[in-house]
Amino acid sequence: MDLGLKGRVMLAAGASKGLGYGVAQALARDGARVSICSRSEADIHTAAEKLRAETGAEIIATACDVRKADEIARWVGATVEQWGTIDGLLVNAGGPPAGYFSELTDEQWQAAFELTLLSSIRMIRAALPHMKAGSAILVITSSSVQEPIERLGLSTVMRSGVTGLVKTLADELAPQRIRINTIVPGRIDTDRVTQLDQIAANRSGKSLDEVRHRAESAIPFGRYGTIEEFGAAGAFLLSPAAAYITGTDIRVDGGKGRTI
Repeated sequence: MDLGLKGRVMLAAGASKGLGYGVAQALARDGARVSICSRSEADIHTAAEKLRAETGAEIIATACDVRKADEIARWVGATVEQWGTIDGLLVNAGGPPAGYFSELTDEQWQAAFELTLLSSIRMIRAALPHMKAGSAILVITSSSVQEPIERLGLSTVMRSGVTGLVKTLADELAPQRIRINTIVPGRIDTDRVTQLDQIAANRSGKSLDEVRHRAESAIPFGRYGTIEEFGAAGAFLLSPAAAYITGTDIRVDGGKGRTI
């Protein structure tokens, strides 16, 4: 299926690895020009070289801490200066730390707000003036917004706010024919999920393999998803092929979600 991405200009945040990289990779494979960013300059340039080698696509790599408005503006500005427009934006940032409510400080709540919710607001605000009819925004959230996950209160609260933002903007942007959706990952095989599994293993006294096996047994597909599977879904939602989808949450979770 041709997603209609050839030549389109896409921004992908948090794309040096994991879910962001998976979406950037799928966009590039379908012919998009992709501007990627992450905090580490070394990591984002390594990712860009890998994407160019894998896809032959045009890639811009920018070191950008999405907690800082000026760095977001610099990333967006560099992309527009080179390619003239923005056709799509993937909003993504690393997850806040795990912890029970009683363990979390004001400073951690503030940091989670800046990393997860405020960064989403700032990325969308920076990109929108350069978007036209037919453009799309996709925000990576978490299954915790639908079914709270133990010790992920920071993520649940902040990403629920992001979901509310997306629902609000879907109405506001529809007259301009700009779409916005969220994509909800289940257990995708990333470094972040491995880290959370290791924390669970340490707390329970079980091995990492035991924790993973238990998690997989709760997924109807019986396994974790791959970055490539998640990336393909993300690329579709950012593409013209999804032209009549806006204001919705798409789960990529192997059937794990039980909400109706």
